[in-house]
Amino acid sequence: MNTTTPIQPNGTADAEFSALQTVIAALQDVQGDARQRIFDAAATFLQINPAAAGAARRVAPSTQAPESPPSYPSFSADTSMSPKEFLFEKQPRSDVERVAALAYYLTHYRDTPHFKTLDLSKLNTEAAQPKFSNAASSANNAVKQGYLVPTTKGQRQLSAAGERFIAALPDRDAARAAMTQGAPKRRTRRATTPKRTPVKISAPTVHT
Repeated sequence: MNTTTPIQPNGTADAEFSALQTVIAALQDVQGDARQRIFDAAATFLQINPAAAGAARRVAPSTQAPESPPSYPSFSADTSMSPKEFLFEKQPRSDVERVAALAYYLTHYRDTPHFKTLDLSKLNTEAAQPKFSNAASSANNAVKQGYLVPTTKGQRQLSAAGERFIAALPDRDAARAAMTQGAPKRRTRRATTPKRTPVKISAPTVHT
């Protein structure tokens, strides 16, 4: 009787096979829409565009389009998650983190990459979140801490670091690492040595 020995993956294929097993095992107990949300968040954090990757695999080698730089997937078509559910899943711990989470939702779920403080306040109310004590101050602090960046006409937008931070939540270790990697490096100024003024020594006066 002929028996077929299964082909074992090796090299890069072995690493991919091991990663696939880990993902399947981790999602075994997760059901329904929760799986999709996890995939979406992971794709955003890893800068993977699932739709573009699937299309590239279907293109024949002779007609395959040139590679394009990775981009964040658009969640605008996915309206299944309400802002209340999104904030509950991300679990922001401060007003600044909540501002960043609301900005992320506006960007990816409402096709509103540029927004004003009023837009954040309205979405905060829609998400049934506690009212900001000072929404303008919280938005300004989000800019100072690198979650948002200013644009034209008094509007703001989500920064790259802020986007990675929210995508990684509720895993706070991964979120902090993403924020640290995306923070701009500060230039250190070299200390200048003060110039010394030469001391003039006058010759002693000789009295005769």
